[in-house]
Amino acid sequence: MDLVLLPIVLLAAFLNGYGIWNDQYANSYYTTAVGSMLSNFHNFFYASLDSAGSVTVDKPPVVFWIQTAFAYVFGLHGWSVILPQVLAGIGSVLLIYFMVKPTYGLAAARISALAMATVPVVAAVSRTNNIDSMLVFTLLLGSWFLFKGSKQGSAWRILVAFGLIGVAFNMKMLQAYMILPAFYLFYLLAFQAKWRRKIILMIGSTAVLAVVSLSWAVAVDSIPEDQRPYIGSSETNSVMELAFGYNGLARLTGQQNTAGNAGMPNGMGQGNNRGNRGDSTSGPNQTGSGVPAAGQDVNAQDNDNMNGSNGLNTMGGMNGPNGNFPNGQMPNDMEMPNGRNFGGNGGGGMFGTGEKGPLRLFQTELSGQASWLMPVVLLGCIAIFAGLRRRNITNKHKEALFWLAWLLPVAAFFSVAGFFHQYYLIMLAPPLAALTGAGFIAMWKSYRDRVGWQAWLLPVSVLLTTLFGWYIMQGYNDTIGAGWSISELIAGILVTVILVVMLHRTHRWKQGFIIAGFMVMLIGPIYWAFTPITYGGNSMIPAAGPTGSNGMFGGAGKGMPMGNGAGVTEMPATGGRGGMGNRNEEVDTATLNYLKEHNTGETYLFATTDYNQAAPYIIDEKASVITLGGFSGSDPVYTTEELEQLVKSGQVKYFMVGGMGGRGGNSEINDWIKEHGTEIPTSEWKTGTDSKSMNNGDTGNEAGLGFGFGFGFSGQTTLYEVKL
Repeated sequence: MDLVLLPIVLLAAFLNGYGIWNDQYANSYYTTAVGSMLSNFHNFFYASLDSAGSVTVDKPPVVFWIQTAFAYVFGLHGWSVILPQVLAGIGSVLLIYFMVKPTYGLAAARISALAMATVPVVAAVSRTNNIDSMLVFTLLLGSWFLFKGSKQGSAWRILVAFGLIGVAFNMKMLQAYMILPAFYLFYLLAFQAKWRRKIILMIGSTAVLAVVSLSWAVAVDSIPEDQRPYIGSSETNSVMELAFGYNGLARLTGQQNTAGNAGMPNGMGQGNNRGNRGDSTSGPNQTGSGVPAAGQDVNAQDNDNMNGSNGLNTMGGMNGPNGNFPNGQMPNDMEMPNGRNFGGNGGGGMFGTGEKGPLRLFQTELSGQASWLMPVVLLGCIAIFAGLRRRNITNKHKEALFWLAWLLPVAAFFSVAGFFHQYYLIMLAPPLAALTGAGFIAMWKSYRDRVGWQAWLLPVSVLLTTLFGWYIMQGYNDTIGAGWSISELIAGILVTVILVVMLHRTHRWKQGFIIAGFMVMLIGPIYWAFTPITYGGNSMIPAAGPTGSNGMFGGAGKGMPMGNGAGVTEMPATGGRGGMGNRNEEVDTATLNYLKEHNTGETYLFATTDYNQAAPYIIDEKASVITLGGFSGSDPVYTTEELEQLVKSGQVKYFMVGGMGGRGGNSEINDWIKEHGTEIPTSEWKTGTDSKSMNNGDTGNEAGLGFGFGFGFSGQTTLYEVKL
């Protein structure tokens, strides 16, 4: 047992897991789905968002199956759905260690494991119930099987490796395929077999990849639409379209459909351009749910809750006609994510992702997430390949090529992509960590053996990496103080000078200064990795950085500038359980009591246009609740005819309308509810609004301003009783 590995694993466990018990709902969108999945197999199989099994989450189900299993064993809590990702983060550190060690040695493995544990975005994501930590672990597990299978000529291991990429596809769709170039390249270079067998096995592995990847999607799409949930955030109620559209090409181009645009206030006069779910207005009940599936072409959003009377006008100059931003523009010429363009045309990303271009990963917005060690990786690769000869391609070269073939396409994608979140950069962590260990040891050996110009790579890497670390940290001097950035800079320069002086000398402390050089390079990453603990995290859009949950779109955000014609202000940032991005309402006891007392045998406690309204009741009370529009509130889940059938059959009679901007549902559904329903006075069913609820962005706040995922402007929530 490697005793040095133990503290690295413990560090990873602390960074990933400390304080997760304080996160009541985590990412409430996913936690709500887990709560619904616990109720029956129908909801479990489809990863249904609501109790009725009427609409799915916007991702495949594998990670949610795992989270549901943990919730079944430990109970449904924020920490129980986060725990699988904590373990996956720790597992990724161990896999990096065991993949690097056989070829590059013990020292390289330790360095790689430590680098992986302290990549800031890894720590930020692994302490939430977002998918990416589990995704990376699965990709690394597949890579481990690929390495083993190639070295041993084991066909079954190769098949398992590609099959695991298929499993990863069923976690986050096309994001899993970003490492396929590395898989095919390494297989062709490293698998020991005659070319005929190699090609046949590659074809077979590709078939396994395709079958595993598409198994759930094809199964779901083959089921009649009136017998399954609507596929959340899809345009055509198809998993395949979701995979290659909203979760695929749209991430590169930034062109998003209106209703699936990540919960932004798309309802602000933009409408819904989705196709019809089906021609039938009333089909058989969904299996296991007792609720008819439905669909329609939704052509408009209800903006009643977004205009002046409901609080948006208090922001000054933000509400144009129908309550939307004038001309699709936010104040100060910031483009509104209106379902047409998230990432702009070369401009900065909507979610703090910087300007498109080859240096995007080095910009302030993204560099703190995973880029800290890129200089040492670059120079380390030079050291690894410096001795490469055509007939002397070793395992070190092959594995380095694998990690580069993982790193470079991923880096290229994020350099030009139009729509992604900062935490997606966790995909960079494994190759950066592995190449850090392998490259640093290669430079160390060249330095020790004084191999010509290569001996200078080590001190130069220490200098450049610490300079880059200083560049990242100094942008936050107002928050963390200048001491951290200046200390790293001075220490880096000092160690560099010492290494240069000792280059041609022999000294017993020489090795110690080399180790010190590496530790100096880790000052910034380690500080940033601790920020989700020290500054507060964000469970909806996790990101590392000293702004923590106060960032508008993640840890690197510094608030959103806004104006009202009289000047520029900064949009207030909020935290709360799960951090900024989760509105994370709690159960209103008055509401719960009213709905229970007046329930006359209905299957569902209430239906709502905003899943955030349903979340605490599904999670905490295990209540049966219907969400009428998925994540954004505008998925065409129900037609008015089907709502009428629900009410007439005695399945539901109470409807909550309003709440988050952009989650108000479609106008036809809302109009039908208002036309056929009786409004219940707020005083009868809702606890009085106070300053606390205003600060938390309570949707019951009729005049205040609340913030949900991204934006989210509070409007008045109205309860209707519909009797037919």
